Amino acid sequence: MEIRNVLCPVDFSDLSRHALRHAIAIADWCKAELTVMYVHHIPFGPLALSPSVAPAPVDALFLSPEQREQWRQELERFTPADATKGVAVAFEVAEGDVALEIVARAESADILVMGTHGRSGFERLVLGSVAEKVLHRAPCALMTVPAGASDPSAALFRHVVAAIDFSEISGEALGYALSLAEDADARLTLLHVVEVPRELTEWAAENAEGRKHIELWRLQARDRLQALVPGTVRIATPVDTRIEVGTPYREILRVAAEAHADLVVMGTHGRGALERLFVGSTAQHVVRQAQCPVLTVRHRAVRAPRSHQH
Repeated sequence: MEIRNVLCPVDFSDLSRHALRHAIAIADWCKAELTVMYVHHIPFGPLALSPSVAPAPVDALFLSPEQREQWRQELERFTPADATKGVAVAFEVAEGDVALEIVARAESADILVMGTHGRSGFERLVLGSVAEKVLHRAPCALMTVPAGASDPSAALFRHVVAAIDFSEISGEALGYALSLAEDADARLTLLHVVEVPRELTEWAAENAEGRKHIELWRLQARDRLQALVPGTVRIATPVDTRIEVGTPYREILRVAAEAHADLVVMGTHGRGALERLFVGSTAQHVVRQAQCPVLTVRHRAVRAPRSHQH
């Protein structure tokens, strides 16, 4: 997996500083350039532009050249100089809708690293989570870093869990997971969660025939999962396969916690838009609740992973 450009948006919160440490570690590991970005939020809603509510000129909402330079200097002070020795770092200031500006800048990045929440709970309640908005639109791989994630160490990834639902996007995400595990000499766990309809679960609780159906699904999923990884890859990389039954996001979170995973890799979308409309995105649930970083990819964002030489 070739990473040449790492983008890390920050809002000067403790959580974004935590995410920045991970971005620095990845840039250092991959010998990539790191861009630290701050977006000055401009509320382009009807209230902000209404003369009766906001009599000040619209130009007053934008940063002056002096203010832009002040924010750039603040980015420099926010970025730990001792941790970035040997890493090429650039600082950028943008203005506008925070999520949209991040997504636009990510067009030229290989990986985007950011915290899962912003400055305050009130801001998230009113504006929604910037991380979740970016999750649905990011044009490159996105690594979200929760507050509970351990600080990155020399062994950046020791155990990677890849969630596979046999959709096209999860197969492409598997390429990322295999590449990362190989480069980091990490253990890789391939996880598939069998979702059993409630009616069948209730039937299986009282009927042996129902339990046979579920076990057949497990065996079929196990064979498909094992076939995804060629034997030549297994020689170089320790690969485990796990089949669980239940709600996908709950099982992904449980397995990642039990395995003390350093990273969860998955596609942002599952089988169908209709399912996401009613059930919600599995990736969204995992990103919200995971205690370790989560790497998500979208179909149009996937680039063919290539082994990185250190």
